[in-house]
Amino acid sequence: MNPWQNTNSAADQMHEMLEHDILVIGGGAAGLRAAIAAVQTNPRLNVAIVSKVYPMRSHTVSAEGGAAAVIKSNDSLEEHINDTITGSDWLADQDVVEAFVREAPDELLQLEHWGCPWSREPDGSIAVRPFGGMTIERTWFAADKVGFHLLHTLFQTSLKFESLTRYDEWFATKLLVENGRCQGVSAIELRTGEVRLLLAKAVILCTGGAGRIYPFTTNGAIKTGDGMAMAYRAGVPLKDMEFVQYHPTGLPGTGILITEAARGEGGILVNKDGYRYLQDYGMGPPDPWPRLRAMELGPRDKISQAFVHEMRKGRTIAGPYGDVVHLDVRHLGETKIDTKIPFVRELAHRYAGIDPVHEPIPVRPVVHYMMGGVHTDINGATPIAGLYAAGESACVSINGANRLGSNSLTECLVFGARAGRHAAAFAAHHRSLDRAALAAQARDEAKRVAGLDGTDGGTERIAMLRTEMTRAMEEGTGIYRDEGSLSKACDVLRTLRDRFARIRLDDRTRSFNTELIAALELECMLDVAEAVAHSALARTESRGSHQRTDHPKRDDARFLKHTLAYSTDGAPRIDYLDVVITRWPPAERVYGR
Repeated sequence: MNPWQNTNSAADQMHEMLEHDILVIGGGAAGLRAAIAAVQTNPRLNVAIVSKVYPMRSHTVSAEGGAAAVIKSNDSLEEHINDTITGSDWLADQDVVEAFVREAPDELLQLEHWGCPWSREPDGSIAVRPFGGMTIERTWFAADKVGFHLLHTLFQTSLKFESLTRYDEWFATKLLVENGRCQGVSAIELRTGEVRLLLAKAVILCTGGAGRIYPFTTNGAIKTGDGMAMAYRAGVPLKDMEFVQYHPTGLPGTGILITEAARGEGGILVNKDGYRYLQDYGMGPPDPWPRLRAMELGPRDKISQAFVHEMRKGRTIAGPYGDVVHLDVRHLGETKIDTKIPFVRELAHRYAGIDPVHEPIPVRPVVHYMMGGVHTDINGATPIAGLYAAGESACVSINGANRLGSNSLTECLVFGARAGRHAAAFAAHHRSLDRAALAAQARDEAKRVAGLDGTDGGTERIAMLRTEMTRAMEEGTGIYRDEGSLSKACDVLRTLRDRFARIRLDDRTRSFNTELIAALELECMLDVAEAVAHSALARTESRGSHQRTDHPKRDDARFLKHTLAYSTDGAPRIDYLDVVITRWPPAERVYGR
């Protein structure tokens, strides 16, 4: 007997309502920071973190290079703001960028006080390194394991709050919205396989990005757009989803990231002839440059685009996993490599079989980050009352069309804290819950999950649908797009959506049913992928990471706007929202001169 088909069992699972003041969905940097901020704002509130993995396995742990904030006397808030807005190709909301830059130093200093071991200068001051798109050195680092140390610091800090509860290895599947308010989630407890009801006065989504909709990505297997899809299905638009960042230096085959810190410390990119080709693409000369906008420290979108041009010219290096170029750090010397970027050496040795002290590292562009996400305001609030989002799952809009390296970890802290504080204020003033209606919604969700096994004639397989989805995304919505490639991707994704209804699962158990979770994740990825493809098809201009070969120019007259993708019974409905411009009018985006 298949327990997932027993709808009476599904209904019985609702016998216990777990109730908290605030639910944080996701246990990475944004989620932990939001939870800490909420309990610090109001210690009387009961806050819970719901995470599909143990928090220390959250994808934040894989971040390597650093976190940006103004700390040195040669830097200024104005410079950081200008770099971020320019990097965004003027699609960032400037009021949000100003708030972000102003609050960033305090957040990183708070991490210092909580125990984060930032690297130091010889005089004991915070060390900073150059990073792509930043004109001044402002990226704080802890060697090249920044995410590891940052996440450990946040997790250890969270343990001292008795009013903070964790639900580790619980997979949230649906937002429960009643009377226009988000009042909880349904979630699968992976250990038992039960669909459980968790109620709350406010919910904060901190579930990360969705890089797994592509075949070649730095993102871990857990980054499947779950929070984005839940919000999308609940009626919240996904904003600026067409802007998908390729990182220029991923290892071939695995997609493992070779951090921008390697270039920040002096690494260079060369083609098959040993030539520093970025000088041919508006990135400046190979000689020392007085500011950091030159060569390998250009923004990620432009460096990734330059790789494509080199490949088309036949100047890249053929390899077993496609064409690559070389990232050369040999001239830095073994001592500096082992001091500043030891993890780069370890990764190159383990996953590429080379020692970067003696050999160049083969690299290629790889999907890394989604600038788009759940539409929020400056405090992380979504259009649904009581629902907030922060981190990569959200689009508060500091990144616009291209995120600058090292802004993302700081974004998790700044807007995780903002979302936590504002959710705490909301929860304190909205105490009532519609328990009967919410229990009915959760029962319906349990039945929906139970019906996914496809025993009644299901023929489609998860792996095949997922492979076809990632291929369609890579071919249709990659570094360069056009109307034909995007239209084809949209058509393929719609067909895959129809085929998903005929999915078949073989695992009939309930405890840690990873096949069922993979099916639910695929369903989320299909939602997110459609939002990306349709948003890109509708934006007939080129801006930042969105490059249309059939519309190669930026068009501020028509598209100085955020894209809003709304879920419908068919294709996403696309709408637009004006970008907030305060003191930085749009200008030409120039690097290297």
